[in-house]
Amino acid sequence: MAPRGDSVNEEMRRRSRRRIMRATLELVDRHGYAGTTLTDIAERAGLARGLLSYYFDGKRLLMQSATHRLMHLELSAALSGPDAGASPEARLACAIDAVLGLAIDHPRVMRSHLALILDPDVGEFVKDPEQQQLGAILQELLLDWGASDPLAEHAVLRSALMGGCIGLLLPGAELPLAPIRADLFGRYGLAWELGRPPQPAPPEGSRPPARA
Repeated sequence: MAPRGDSVNEEMRRRSRRRIMRATLELVDRHGYAGTTLTDIAERAGLARGLLSYYFDGKRLLMQSATHRLMHLELSAALSGPDAGASPEARLACAIDAVLGLAIDHPRVMRSHLALILDPDVGEFVKDPEQQQLGAILQELLLDWGASDPLAEHAVLRSALMGGCIGLLLPGAELPLAPIRADLFGRYGLAWELGRPPQPAPPEGSRPPARA
């Protein structure tokens, strides 16, 4: 049998990495981060336990990489839909709705992700390939929207989206989606009817869009 080429090996590594991340999200969605072990993930992915260490340096990095991948896949899917050729404002609105929607659709995953990146004792913010893809999508949207410094504006948007997700997920003090969305849309001058509004009109007292 002829040896596999480098491209075939690389594709197999990518597939294994994706299987591990997918298994992680499925298990955390069901059992939470604390209730999911690396052994559980390996079994779910159909891989040997030792292979996880080859692809990811620990459970925390695996969890964050898996969540970043989920986010950039959701963004890509949302932006390739009916609004793919829409205005920059409509596409930015679609992206905001996609990220906030993850907090609603995958609350355990997003709570775990936020808890890990906000805990200074577990390490620095992970800038893995998945996070970089997510950042590139948002920066391109902001450039099209008119940001003079997309890199700096991306940091602001990322923080605002994190804050919005925390508001949706804060145990015992959850806020409804509408006012959080209205605040984010107001920051970027986005009309309420863009994207996927959760109700026909914005909440009373919402700030008006920051720009026309």
